[in-house]
Amino acid sequence: MAAAADTRTKILNACYTLLVSDNGASTRMSDIAKAAGLSRQAVYLHFKTRAELLIALTRHIDEVEDVAGRLAPSRAATSGVDRLDAFIEAWGGYIPIIYPVARALMAMAPSDEAADLAWSDRMTAMRQGCDAAVNALDRDGDLRPELDAQTAADLLWALLSVRNWEALTQSCAWPQARYLHHMKALARSYLCSQEAAS
Repeated sequence: MAAAADTRTKILNACYTLLVSDNGASTRMSDIAKAAGLSRQAVYLHFKTRAELLIALTRHIDEVEDVAGRLAPSRAATSGVDRLDAFIEAWGGYIPIIYPVARALMAMAPSDEAADLAWSDRMTAMRQGCDAAVNALDRDGDLRPELDAQTAADLLWALLSVRNWEALTQSCAWPQARYLHHMKALARSYLCSQEAAS
């Protein structure tokens, strides 16, 4: 059992290295097998499809980087506003870690169904966090009155996109702390009622 887990980890690590090193260009199963020092058949024993492998990779990174621990303060927050702030801190702080893989998957997604499925899986998980933060605001009566929860979650999800983080921190050279500060301020000012935002 341990040997199977080691082989699985070796495959995931090889996949990560290929994605990061060439922005996803060489992520065929044969390339991954070669990078891992395994046969293609060995890779297919652990992952039936490339989509399954790429999805497993994003979840593996979540596990290694303790995404559950990062989200714990948000999940434990006692108010909607605190939950919103903590979620932005957790996700915004996680983007720099996942970014090398995110960049590769986003580049591949338009022409690669497996990459598109893997990135959609990651974004679905992030969307659930946005929904939970907005629902906590709504529960407390602190959601901006003219917004319904669905619209507010849509806005938060778009605000916290990897592309926005990339534009601000990579293209505009914002430090991470500045990015987090302004994302919290923007989210509070637009999603929260006037009383809750202050």
